Amino acid sequence: MRCAAAFLALLLCLYWTVAQGESGGLTGNDITQTEVQSEILGVKSTSDQTNITPDIWAELKELRDMVIEHRVELRNSKSKMEKLEQEITAIQTRLTASESKNAVLESKMTDSENVVKELQSENTELESKINASENVMEELKKENTDLQSRVTASEDKTTVLEARMDASENEVEELKRQNADRPKVAFSLGLTDDGDIGPFNTDITLKFSKVFTNFGQVYSPTTGVFTAPVRGAYYFSFTTMDSRNNAFRNVFLYHNDKRVLCSTNNSANGYEGVSNSLVLQLEKGDVVYLVLPAGDSVFDDAADRTIFNGFLLFPL
Repeated sequence: MRCAAAFLALLLCLYWTVAQGESGGLTGNDITQTEVQSEILGVKSTSDQTNITPDIWAELKELRDMVIEHRVELRNSKSKMEKLEQEITAIQTRLTASESKNAVLESKMTDSENVVKELQSENTELESKINASENVMEELKKENTDLQSRVTASEDKTTVLEARMDASENEVEELKRQNADRPKVAFSLGLTDDGDIGPFNTDITLKFSKVFTNFGQVYSPTTGVFTAPVRGAYYFSFTTMDSRNNAFRNVFLYHNDKRVLCSTNNSANGYEGVSNSLVLQLEKGDVVYLVLPAGDSVFDDAADRTIFNGFLLFPL
């Protein structure tokens, strides 16, 4: 019974020692082997008094070693705990800094997302504008194609017109050349301002002394003869008047020595006129003139009642 009480007292001492170490009251240096031995000796003296067996001493030694080992492990555990606390503090500091960085990054990310949304909106607007521009370009291409077609057609027409213009200009030049080569032949004449001419006993050639026009100088007022300068077709006309009453009035047109036209009129009243005209084919050098037969007369004055005209229609 006493052994059990002593063993219980020893266990209580060991428990108190461990409790003091955990609470910081004792350190590993405060409890020495001497103190433990003194406690054991105290217990030993008591056990000697109570006749405790030697095995208890071995158990007590083992218990002592266990206590020391636990205290060392406890001291190591505390050191590790302090290191862990420091590491945890450092990790918390890094975590706080990381959270701050994450907050900044989230803010930047939000700003970037807003910028991306704005850019997407602008891109959509640009795409719409590009589509509209492409549509306008297509319309302009169509209009340009139409204009090119019209321009091509206009150029073709212009080419045709230019060709026709060239042909017309060539024709005009040819006509000008022909006209330049063709002699200018035309005359218009009045007989006289003296009144009655005739009657005479023989046929006479009428000499028209009043020259209105005489292009080419083809009519001679001295001889009363028209001379053809070129071979061609010529037009001639004349008008005569007689002042006598109840008389025949005749005028003949001659081609060379051949009478080709006769104008005759017989009137009871005086101052009656007669006209005639024809086209003759003449060779170069042929002559044409008017002849007043014997016994007939003509009348002319400032009113130009007796006239003679002629011109070249075209060369042959």
